[in-house]
Amino acid sequence: MNSPSDSRTKKFTSALRWLWRKGFGEAVEWPLASAGVTRHSAAWVPIRSLSPRHKPRVARHLRALPTADRYLRFGYAATDEQIDRYVQGLNFERDEIFGVFNRRLELVAMAHLAYSVDPQWSTCAEFGVSVSPHQRGKGLGAKLFAHAVMHARNQGVNLLFIHALSENVAMLKIARRAGAVVQRDGSESEAYLSMPQATLDSQLNGLMQEQMAELDYQLKMQAHQFRQWLDTVQKIRQGVRDARHSARGP
Repeated sequence: MNSPSDSRTKKFTSALRWLWRKGFGEAVEWPLASAGVTRHSAAWVPIRSLSPRHKPRVARHLRALPTADRYLRFGYAATDEQIDRYVQGLNFERDEIFGVFNRRLELVAMAHLAYSVDPQWSTCAEFGVSVSPHQRGKGLGAKLFAHAVMHARNQGVNLLFIHALSENVAMLKIARRAGAVVQRDGSESEAYLSMPQATLDSQLNGLMQEQMAELDYQLKMQAHQFRQWLDTVQKIRQGVRDARHSARGP
């Protein structure tokens, strides 16, 4: 059963989404369409940039992936120890790591946009994504890709690179729909997506998405903290009732 705080949070979030579609629906049409997201599935999803303090959530998300998903994400069946090393090695200053949180502030999908460290390829970036099994079928992978395309474009990237196993049909399908050139070499495939230069509209669109996602995150944080406070209060009340019952005796 939902608490009053859950209902208020859902209503406010719904209002924000309505305002977003009303004022910025057309502005986000290009990145969504380019990533293969249809109008039917183009409902706004709050995608938030992550920081080093989110490392524990990133680790929990990746550790919860089944073996098959780890294989598709990393190209090998990564162990928990290998995942921990990957998370600790994330460079939040150079790269862009962003994700989608549910109302419990659990990271249910994330993407890693890694920029080239070679000056010769400074306008190139690589994209990787993972989605929790119970969140499949919602288009989160495509929306994360669209977000990465917009962000990379605004950062001056003109070539987005995707390295995936050939059996990763979902990722390669998203890349092809976006217009990427896919080259297959045995069990591995590489996709290259050329992007247009950034415009004022794309810059403003990126800024608004970041601000809206941050607001959504803060609302979820407040609702989460309020639920924790209510839980504490209920435990205290139960303790008082138990103490009174014990004092009265049998």
